[in-house]
Amino acid sequence: MDQQVLRKREAKCVQDNPPGCTAGCPVHVDVRGMITAIRKGDYDKGYELFHKMVPFPGIISRICAEHCRAGCKRNEIDEPIAINALEKICADKCQNAPKLIIPPLKNQKVAVVGAGLSGLTAVLELSRKGYKVVIFEATGRLGGSIWDIPENRLPRELIRKDFAIFEKLPVEINYNMAIGNRGGSIMSFADLGENFDAVYLGVGCEELNSLDLGLEQDITGRLAIDPVTLATSQAKVFAGGSLRLGCENRSPALSIADGKIAAISIDRFLQGVSLTANRGKEGSYKTSLYTNIAGVKPRPMVTAADPASGYSQEEASQEANRCLACECLECVKACEYLAHYRGYPKKYAREVYNNLSIVMGIHHANKMINSCSLCGLCEQVCPGNLNMGEICQEARQMMVSKGKMPPSAHEFALRDMEFSNSERFVLNRHQPGFTASKMVFFPSCQLAASSPQVIRKIYNFLCEKIDGGVGLMLGCCGAPANWAGQEGLFKKTVQKIERNWRALGSPKVITACPSCFSMFKRNLPDMPVEMIWTVLESIGLPAGTESGMEPQRLAIHDSCTTRHEVELQTSIRNILSKLGHKIEELPHNRDHTTCCGYGGLMIYVNKEVAHKVISKRIKESETDYVTYCAMCRDNFASQGKHVYHLLDMIFSNEQDNLAEREVPGYSQRQENRAHVKTSLLREIWGETVGESQPDVKVTIPKSVRQIMDDRMILVEDVTKVIAYAESTGNRLENPENGHFIVYYQPVAVTYWVEYSPLDDGFVVHNAYSHRIQITN
Repeated sequence: MDQQVLRKREAKCVQDNPPGCTAGCPVHVDVRGMITAIRKGDYDKGYELFHKMVPFPGIISRICAEHCRAGCKRNEIDEPIAINALEKICADKCQNAPKLIIPPLKNQKVAVVGAGLSGLTAVLELSRKGYKVVIFEATGRLGGSIWDIPENRLPRELIRKDFAIFEKLPVEINYNMAIGNRGGSIMSFADLGENFDAVYLGVGCEELNSLDLGLEQDITGRLAIDPVTLATSQAKVFAGGSLRLGCENRSPALSIADGKIAAISIDRFLQGVSLTANRGKEGSYKTSLYTNIAGVKPRPMVTAADPASGYSQEEASQEANRCLACECLECVKACEYLAHYRGYPKKYAREVYNNLSIVMGIHHANKMINSCSLCGLCEQVCPGNLNMGEICQEARQMMVSKGKMPPSAHEFALRDMEFSNSERFVLNRHQPGFTASKMVFFPSCQLAASSPQVIRKIYNFLCEKIDGGVGLMLGCCGAPANWAGQEGLFKKTVQKIERNWRALGSPKVITACPSCFSMFKRNLPDMPVEMIWTVLESIGLPAGTESGMEPQRLAIHDSCTTRHEVELQTSIRNILSKLGHKIEELPHNRDHTTCCGYGGLMIYVNKEVAHKVISKRIKESETDYVTYCAMCRDNFASQGKHVYHLLDMIFSNEQDNLAEREVPGYSQRQENRAHVKTSLLREIWGETVGESQPDVKVTIPKSVRQIMDDRMILVEDVTKVIAYAESTGNRLENPENGHFIVYYQPVAVTYWVEYSPLDDGFVVHNAYSHRIQITN
C-alpha cells in the first residue's frame, strides 16, 4: 500500500483532531481531558493536564481571556462551557503538583529580554531543553504588566507561587537592566548578539516606543516578525509578545503561546534544522473535528453561588457534565466491526499498513483485516468519506498476492463457492423451445441454498410474462473470491460467467441477489443487469399474490450491497405497499443501511463480530423484518428474529410461519443447490440426472449437526473422514464406549470425527477441525 495513498486516506479521518476548545486555545490545553478528570473528581489529574500546557497555572486560572470558549461546540446549542472557572477549581484543589525535571546544561546560551509572561515562558521552555538562559529585565521584578491586575482578581500569592519555579532553574536573572542602542541603556543590543547564541525579545508595551535595535520594521512601523517562527531580520534574534501583538491585542494566553513558539524556533535554530517544518498548528486554529450534536438538549451554564470563590465541587461537576467531550467516531457508532477493535479508522489504517510491511514474523492484524464486511457504511457516515472496507479489501488482495494470507481465513467460503461453480450446480440453458434468450434468470447460489422451492416458480413466472425466451443460469457470481482478495480466482469466475452469458446470446440478466447484482454491475460493464424487484414492478405480480398473506406492519432491511440503488429500494417499497403491508423504516436504511454479517465473509472469519452485527441490527425494531437478500434473511433468522424474504411472500405456497422458516445448515445448503439443478432439469427440460450418493451412509443427530455448522464442517467432510478410516483402519477405539476417533486432512484442514457403527452405516457423535498439520 503506497505511503502517499495511505496518508491521504488517513487524513480523511478527523478523530485525531482536537476539539474546538483545544484548537482555539493558543497553548492547546487538553480541555476535554481536564473536564473528564473533573467529572471523576480527580482534580490532581485535571491540574496536571492544565499545567502541562500552561506554565503559570495559578495566574492563568484567574486572568485567562478564554479564547477556547469561541470554539466550544455548545455554542451551537446554548452557552459555551465555563472553562476558566473549571481551570480555577483544578488549580485550587490540586494537592500534588507535577515534579520539575532539569536536564544537563548545554553549551549554548540564550538571552531573554523582558520578563513578562511571554519572556518567562520562553525561559522556562528553553531551560527544560537544557539551554543556559539569562534574563534581562528593565524593572525590579518578574511578571511585567500582570502586577497591574487588581489583587482581588489576581492574588499576589499566586504570582509568587507560580514564579517560585525560577528559583529551582539554573537561570541567571538581571533586574533593572535595560537593553537598547540608545543612550542610557545598560547593555547594548550589539553586545547581546556577540555574547549569546540566540536572543528572544519579549519586552512589554511600555518599552515598545523606546527600542531602537536596528531591526527591520514593517509598513506600520512595527518590528518585522515572522508570524510562524517569530524570527526577525537578524538570524539569531526572535521576538514576540507585545512586540508582535501590539498592546491592544495582547492577552495572557497569547503571550504564553508566543513564548512557546519562540522557544521551539530558538531550539531549532541552535540545532540547525528547519524553522518552518510542520508548524501549521501552533497557536489558535480551527479544528476539522466533527461532532454530532443531534438530540443534545440545551442546558444553561452553571452559575457559581459565590462568584468570588468560584465553583464548588458540586457546581464544577454539574458544569463539567455539560461538556460534550467532543469526538467524531461516527463510523464506530454505526459499525460493530470498528467498535469491536476499540479504535478508529486512522489507527486501523496504520495497523493495516504495518501488517502489510511485515516480511518475517506474525501478522497480528490479519483477523482485523479479514473481519470487515466491506459494506461501505463507514464511508457514508464519515465526514471525510473514509472507506475502511476499501483499505481492508486492498490489504487482502496484497496479502494473497504475496502469499501471506493464511489459507484458513476464507477456505470454507471458497470451498462453498467452488461447489456452486461445479457441475453439481452450474446450469446454462435457453428456455425450452427457444434457441435464443431475450433475458436470463440468475437466481444466485444463496437463494437456491435458502429457498430452493421458489426458484422454479419465479422462473416459470418470468417465462410466462416475458416474450422472447428467458434463459436460466445457475452458479455463483464470485463474490466470495472477490471479498477474500483472490483476484485471480475472481477474474476466472467472472470470465466463466461472461462466457456462459455470451453463449446465451448476451441477454439482459435478471438476478434475485443484491450481491450478484452489485458484482455484475461493477465487473461486467457490457452485461445489462436488473434485479427481480424492478422487473416484477414492471411486469406485475403473480395473480392472487395480494390476497395470499394477511397484511401486516413490516420493517424493511435494505441490503448493503445495494445501498446506492434508489430505484431498486423504491421498487421494494412499492411492491410491499401493493401487497397491502405497512412499511416501517429502520433507523439505518437505504444508503445508511447496515450489513447482515455475511458481507466480506465476516460470518466465516469472525463469528463474534458477525453475531454482534446481527444482534444490533435485529434489535433496532420489535417489528417483523422483510429482506430481499437470502443471506440477510437467514442470518437474522438464525438469531431468532421473525423475518421474511420477499420472494417467499410472493412465490411460496406455504404462507404460514414464513417468518419462522428454519435456516438450513451449510451441508443442507449445498444439497439444496444440487437438488435445484436436478429438479429443474427433470421438470422443465425433461432430463434425468442421477444425484451423487455419499461413499458411506452416516446418521448425524440434530445436536451434532448444529455443532458441525458452528464449526463449519460439512457432512461431506465427515463422510470422507469415516471412509478414510474404514478403508485404511487408521483409527483409535475408545474401549469405554466403543466409539472410533479418527483424523484426516483431505485438503488444508484436519478433521476429527468421533463415530460408531450403526446398522449398515455409521452414527456421528462429534466432529471438529483445525489448521494444524499432523506429521508422523
